[in-house]
Amino acid sequence: MPVKLLIADDEDVIRSGLAKYIKLHTDRFTYIYEAENGQEAIDLLLLHQPDIMVLDMQMPLKSGLDVMREAAKAGLSPVTVILSGYDEFKYAQEALKFGAKDYFLKPARAADILNCLNHLADEYIGVKEQTGSGSSMELSNPFVREAVEHIMEHYSEELTLSEIAEKLGISAGYLSTLLNQSLGCGFTDYLNRIRIERACCYLEHNYLKNYEIAYKVGFRDEKYFSKVFKKIKGMSPKDYRKKGAE
Repeated sequence: MPVKLLIADDEDVIRSGLAKYIKLHTDRFTYIYEAENGQEAIDLLLLHQPDIMVLDMQMPLKSGLDVMREAAKAGLSPVTVILSGYDEFKYAQEALKFGAKDYFLKPARAADILNCLNHLADEYIGVKEQTGSGSSMELSNPFVREAVEHIMEHYSEELTLSEIAEKLGISAGYLSTLLNQSLGCGFTDYLNRIRIERACCYLEHNYLKNYEIAYKVGFRDEKYFSKVFKKIKGMSPKDYRKKGAE
C-alpha cells in the first residue's frame, strides 16, 4: 500500500532538503507533503491523512505538539517523529509521552532520519489496515485497489469514473462492476462517503465554515454537500458540528 509522509518545519532548507533527500534515496513513500507552519500541517493532516509525520517542535501558528493534539482529536494516529532544538528538549519529551515514536536533535543527518522512517514504516505501516476504504476484500483486486488509492488521494478534486478507468486501462463499465462487487456501492456513493468522512474531521475542529469545508472535500455546491451529508450521517452538518461541541 502507498505510504504517505508529512514533513512540517518552518525552515525551508531543512524541510525541502529532507523531502528531496528522501525522494532521491527511496521510493518507499508514495506521497510526501510539506508544511511550513503548524496550521498548514494540520490542514494537510486532515486533508491527506498521512501515515507518518516528521514534526518540528517550534513552528509559527501551531507547534508540533498542537499538530499531534489535533491529530488525536480527529481520530488520526500517524506515526510521528520529532525534530527538536537543544533548548526545546522538554517539548520533545512531552511529545514522546504523547505518542511520538522517536526524536532527533537539530542539526540531524537526513540519512539518519530516513533510516528511522524506513524502520517505522516496516514496524507500523506494514500491519496498519487502510481505514475508510472498505474491507480487505476489495484490496484483493488490483484494479479496485488502485481505484481506491486514487480516490483516497484525489477525493477533493473533480473525479469521474471514466477518468479513473482510463488511468487503469479498463472500461468504465467494468470498473463500475468491480467497485459494486467489492465495495457494495457505486463509484459516486463511495466517493461521497470518503468526502463526508473528511468533512466530519473539519466540522469537529470547528474553525471553517460549512461552504469552506464543502469546497475542501470536493463539493462545489454547499446545498448538495448538506444533502449528501444528511443522507450519509443522518443529520445536517450544522447539527453534527453542534454535537461535536457538546
